[in-house]
Amino acid sequence: MRADAADEAALIAHATALTIALEKLIPLWIDRSVRLRAGYDVARSPDVAAATEAAIAAAQAAEVNELRELLETDIDAQQRSPMAILRAAVRHPTGVLELAEVPHPRRDSFAEAEFPDDHFGLTPATWSDVHPDLHEPGLAWGAAKAFVHLARRKAEGQR
Repeated sequence: MRADAADEAALIAHATALTIALEKLIPLWIDRSVRLRAGYDVARSPDVAAATEAAIAAAQAAEVNELRELLETDIDAQQRSPMAILRAAVRHPTGVLELAEVPHPRRDSFAEAEFPDDHFGLTPATWSDVHPDLHEPGLAWGAAKAFVHLARRKAEGQR
């Protein structure tokens, strides 16, 4: 197994597809998270609707830009995973739900210990938790990244 130019190009293509999907779907995830936890009437109140739009804008300025930068970075230089960045983005819908005074649901001890600031159980475990349309590009990018990573290590004599 050896990563050649075609493998590297495929990785870049998968990263680009994932970036485009994330840019499109993160706003939908934030909006859906607020509506599902707050309920339709609360979510559509002027204050909550405005806070949701502000949360989407903040996520686009912070996490979406961070995701774009990460996915444009060579895999050997990446310091975080896209999922870690998505998990940090939970702060945006959480802030809206706190503003709307939505009661915190019960969470299991694992969720409370691992995600103490996610009072509403919004932390995604998989790409599909953000949006079903992220499953395929997320999986394809992860597989391409793993293939190129292993091929590079093998070419270096490490595997």
